[in-house]
Parts: sequence; structure tokens; C-alpha cells
Amino acid sequence: MEKKSLAGGRFLLVTILNVVITVFELLGGLLSGSLSLLSDAFHNLGDALSVILSYVAHRIGARRQTRKNTFGYRRVEILTALLNAGVLILISAGLAFEAVRRLLHPEPVKGDIMLVVAVVSFVANLLSTILLNRGSKHNLNIRATYLHLLSDALASIGVIIGAVLITFWHISWVDPLITILVAVYIVFESWPIVKQTFGILMEGAPQLDYDAIAQDICALPKIKGVHHLHAWQIDENNLVFSVHVNMDDLPLSQVEPVYRQIEALLCHKYNVNHVTIQAECHRGKDEALFFKQNDWRHD
Repeated sequence: MEKKSLAGGRFLLVTILNVVITVFELLGGLLSGSLSLLSDAFHNLGDALSVILSYVAHRIGARRQTRKNTFGYRRVEILTALLNAGVLILISAGLAFEAVRRLLHPEPVKGDIMLVVAVVSFVANLLSTILLNRGSKHNLNIRATYLHLLSDALASIGVIIGAVLITFWHISWVDPLITILVAVYIVFESWPIVKQTFGILMEGAPQLDYDAIAQDICALPKIKGVHHLHAWQIDENNLVFSVHVNMDDLPLSQVEPVYRQIEALLCHKYNVNHVTIQAECHRGKDEALFFKQNDWRHD
């Protein structure tokens, strides 16, 4: 039920909020001359596009597998998360560059207009963040969008502080300084998503103790050795695992129960949810687990 709600009504409401915030901040930034407001407006525009992309990816990712996509469409959400996080980093770099220019060449800012717009934007951004908070815990795509919105809420706090300083103490350089701080924070939060999504798309192996897995499999009855192990991720929640095992020359009726034991072991102890096992008598028994690591075998 949460997934349906998140994929529909909440995404729509968050999109509408971000479009309204963007228009409001663009007008406020132009009227006040505030770079931090204008940067937040462009950031919110990126958020609106991010939410739309996330919604589309969420719907596509929920489709069932087909003959052409036997693992389904879950990778669409990973691609979207990478795109969202990458765009955030690029936007932050552009904002930081402009902020440095403003520090060197200060421009007047109307703090009162800036303050009103920043407070309204903070409330709207906070609401959007709350709406996506729960879904962000188990989905990289939604987490990337959630970070967009969270960074906007934090940026709005910075803009509010800056507006107060400008209005009452006329400290105009605080506006580009806040922009730089927000840009650094956005990059800091986005980079782990870029690394994780890129690793998944490059078929990187999940963080598992493979030596322990090999030992556990070899500890099962009738297993003589393990080799040709491969593991990768379809998305952050679905691990795929294949392995060759050496066994005595047994009929299938005796091999299948061993398969079920291996599947249960991998599922319950290592959270692997898709397992492919190939049984062999002598083939590959002298080959490594993978790369140049030693095989695990019974004496």
C-alpha cells in the first residue's frame, strides 16, 4: 500500500509543491537580488524534474519481467538515481562558481523580500521532504529525490539566516557564502549515491563475506568444492548469485534437496534472493572461487 501511495498521490503533490516553490523563488530572487534564492529556485526546478523522473522510473521499475527483460525493469530506478545525483553535483558546482564571483564582486540584496520568500520555501520544502521520507529508506531512486528535497529545506534555512543578517546588519557577503556551504553539503550527500548506483550498473559485487559463503556451502552434506562464484545486484534490494559446486555423481532426485539447502542458506544468512547453482563432479574442481583465491574443499 505504501508503494502505491508513494508512486501516485505523494509524487504528484511533491511535484506541484516544487513547481510552485520554483516560480515563487525565481520571482523573489529577481526582486531581492539574492543569489541564494535564485540558486535555490534552480535547485527546486531540478527537484521538480527529479520527482517527475523518479515517478516515471518507479512505475517502470514495478513492471513484471518480460522475454526481453528477464530481470524486469528495476535498473531504470538505478539509472534515474544516478542521473538525479549527478545533476545535483553539477548544479552545485555551478552555484559555487557564481557564489565565488559574488564574493569578489558583491551586489546589493533586499533582505526583507529574501526573508519572506525563504520562510515560505522552507515550509513547502519541509512538507515535500516529509512526504518522501519513508520511501527513501528502501529505494535508491526515491532516496536521491529525497536528498534533493532535504538539501532544499536546509538551503532555505541558510537563506533565512542570511536574510536576517542582511536585513538587520547589512552583511551582504553572507548570501554567496550560504550558497557555497549549501553546494558543498549537496555534493557531500550526493556522492555516495553516485558511487553506489555506478557500482550496481557496473555489476559490482555486493558487500558479502565470500570466503565465509564458500565455507558455509562446503559444510553442507555432499558438497565437495565450490568455484566460479558470481554475485551482482539488480538494484539495492535484490542480490543475484551463481555458483558451481562439486558433488559426487548423484541422481537429480538427490541433488535437488542440496540445491534447496544452498538456496535457504544464502537467503536467510546472506539475504540473497536469486540463486543459480550448477552441480559438477570433477569439472572445475581445481579452479579458484574467483580470480586467484583458493577453493574451499573438504579434505
